[in-house]
Amino acid sequence: MPTPKFQARVHAMRHEAAGIISIELQPAFQDEKFPDFSAGAHIDLYLPNGLTRSYSLCTPAEDSNGSYTVGVQLDRASRGGSRFLHEQLRVGQVIDISPPRNNFALIENAPRTVLISGGIGITPLWCMLQHLLKIGRPVELIYCARSRMEGAFAKPIAALADRVPTTWHFDDERGAPPDLVALLANRGAEGHYYCCGPGPMLDAFEKACEHLGYANAHIERFAASATRPVATASRGLEVTCKKSDKSVTVAPGQSILDALIGAGLNPDHSCKEGVCGACETIVVDFDGLLEHGDSILTKKEQESGKTMMICVSRCTGEKLTLDI
Repeated sequence: MPTPKFQARVHAMRHEAAGIISIELQPAFQDEKFPDFSAGAHIDLYLPNGLTRSYSLCTPAEDSNGSYTVGVQLDRASRGGSRFLHEQLRVGQVIDISPPRNNFALIENAPRTVLISGGIGITPLWCMLQHLLKIGRPVELIYCARSRMEGAFAKPIAALADRVPTTWHFDDERGAPPDLVALLANRGAEGHYYCCGPGPMLDAFEKACEHLGYANAHIERFAASATRPVATASRGLEVTCKKSDKSVTVAPGQSILDALIGAGLNPDHSCKEGVCGACETIVVDFDGLLEHGDSILTKKEQESGKTMMICVSRCTGEKLTLDI
């Protein structure tokens, strides 16, 4: 089933740092309420120019007064999403949004939580930090950005210095990117470590955690990993849709998602890059092996063969059965 949409009115837009704004959204109608959400969640914005973009919620539910607030950085290579939000979106405008989806869930009872942000990656982590303080759990922050000018939410975070141990790293002041092995060392394998930021930083974070023996490492990507396998095949694939009682042929090089849409089905989807989680589908049966091209499922989840992101994944065999 497709994701339901909610109409949201732009209540406020604020400058947060160089090239970064926050957008506060409220229900377009007074008698409506947005669905609840947990720290780490994101929503899709359906823009008037036809694009769909996902953004993390940066204010925890308990402080949101029923609104959703997202942080948006103007992408230097914008394909029209962030540029529209920065240059054309205005207070009072109504847009469609999705309900919250959380692929970056917070383990609230962890003995130690360390948040590592890179640039605009602070948005979900800022939400987590505020929530953990609210419920009285220990939390530590490692805040990285290219410069202080690009440090979104840096002032309110700095105001919490007496409650949150914070390490600041600005590339232009240090003369180099952060050394994550050094920054994360001696914090203990029992803790949970969360990182959100640009792809190279996330890759470095995963390698650092593996080197340090930290098994509880969590990441959220803004875009598909450059190192993920390309989930296309040189031959076709026959997909049986169990709920719809339909058989669909997926052409060589075609995604399962596009084939299903072309066959008149309407599976939920958004990014088409394996980073939003909208198209996650239960796998009933398959030939060969599953080829996962997403940046969401853990290695263990991929190996279980229970679900797949049909926008970027398929199987090596000729037949696949999905619960759709």
